[in-house]
Amino acid sequence: MLPNHVRIVEVGARDGLQNEKTIIPTSVKIELIDRLSACGLECIEASSFVSPKWVPQLADAEAVFAGITRKPGVDYPALVPNMQGYERARAAGVTSIAVFTAASEAFNQKNINASIDESIERFRPVMERAHTEGVRVRGYVSTVLGCPYQGAVPVSDVVRVSKRLHALGCDEISLGDTIGVGTPVKARAMLHAVSGEVPMKALAVHFHDTYDQALANIYACLEEGVRVVDSSVSGTGGCPYAKGATGNVASEDVTYMLQGMGIETGIDLDKLIETGAWLARQLGKPTSSRVTRARMGE
Repeated sequence: MLPNHVRIVEVGARDGLQNEKTIIPTSVKIELIDRLSACGLECIEASSFVSPKWVPQLADAEAVFAGITRKPGVDYPALVPNMQGYERARAAGVTSIAVFTAASEAFNQKNINASIDESIERFRPVMERAHTEGVRVRGYVSTVLGCPYQGAVPVSDVVRVSKRLHALGCDEISLGDTIGVGTPVKARAMLHAVSGEVPMKALAVHFHDTYDQALANIYACLEEGVRVVDSSVSGTGGCPYAKGATGNVASEDVTYMLQGMGIETGIDLDKLIETGAWLARQLGKPTSSRVTRARMGE
């Protein structure tokens, strides 16, 4: 049964921009987040407090949080890798964080130079501190449908890692098809397996659109019972460790599909399309949103 409402988690300002080759001015990031806030989104992931050495594109996280206009009722989470990142985030006024690991050992080693167990141990104290301070924690599990290094990822590994994050106190767990190789039947089966150990209300899906399967995968997961979907305005993003992986599914396309199905999102699609087109101009490249291209006659 399809839902009446879906919460879209907008990841463009963080996951979308972190892989851009040229440094995006802080003022552009602030304007992007403020524009997204005006679109009616409930959750906008604003930046990352990972070491600037590893993610130079987001080295201005403090300045971004100092500059944005926070709209009441909108969540502005930030990614944090360890206690140092957590303390930076809290000093910047962050009240909602995200931690990350992978279902693939090979990917974790290439991505953050740590095993899955080591990555979880790194952020265990972060989660404990967040819990005592009333900070909401989201957990990202990447490579849930495939890994650029090991290939297929056993569903049992996805279940194990997701269950562990939930047990540690993650309020929500986002299941990411990092390289976009998933198809609807596989996506549904993966979600079904994870929901056997983690409540469906605590799960979200995060699809990249490498093989043009993201919307179909989202639809299959909606039928399975998921109610939270990650997406990125203008389809920005990608994975620097996965050759050929394109960006996240475009928020405009997801919103158009959901609204066309009679599912409420609270989002002003026209404003979102305008924001996506504006961002594409700032980045100097075409938008990846098919809806925006259709509306703009491109």
